Amino acid sequence: MAAPTHGPFPRLHVLTPAHQRADDLRTLDAVLEAGAPAIQVRVKDRTDREHLTVARAITERCRTAGATCVVNDRMDIALAAGADAVHLGLSDLPVAVARELAGDRLLIGGTARDPATARRLVDEGADYLGAGPTFPTRTKDGLPDPLGPGGVGAIAAAVAVPVIAISGITADRLPQVLATGVHGVAVTGAVMDAPDPAAATRQLLVSLAGQEAVG
Repeated sequence: MAAPTHGPFPRLHVLTPAHQRADDLRTLDAVLEAGAPAIQVRVKDRTDREHLTVARAITERCRTAGATCVVNDRMDIALAAGADAVHLGLSDLPVAVARELAGDRLLIGGTARDPATARRLVDEGADYLGAGPTFPTRTKDGLPDPLGPGGVGAIAAAVAVPVIAISGITADRLPQVLATGVHGVAVTGAVMDAPDPAAATRQLLVSLAGQEAVG
């Protein structure tokens, strides 16, 4: 696995809302100040130029805060923005192709929904995996049926790279999810839609600190 830019691979990944704008990053700033170790830039329905502007603004903030910046779906945007990593979904550029093009300039994550896919993605060069959807969620449409903690745990047990559980994860569900053996979690609504995003971030970090990291 390529060495993460900012130390050990983060256990908490906070995803930006799909409508994130470069000129309004106040919530994100609060989340970073609260100690979020990784931010994933997820931008939808924008031009490439707008996407790049958002990614560059967030990458700069992550660098200042010592956090890892991950760009969702788009390796070209990740490279152009100077991000640390790219996360590729099942319909995005294949992990093997991304690894060939990016070399060791980016950490590459892949999405797995079963152990066989997880092993294949690691063989193709994935540094980490996102596993899900774990639970139902309202932050993204068109997802398949949730895997549940058991399905996510089967993926974590199948590979030696860090596995990050995603979708529908809240502070209350965190112990159940971590008990499956995943390395960490990715959240959107649990932080970005919270009344106090900074406090929600700190709560998740405290809970994660109380659990032994695996993967």
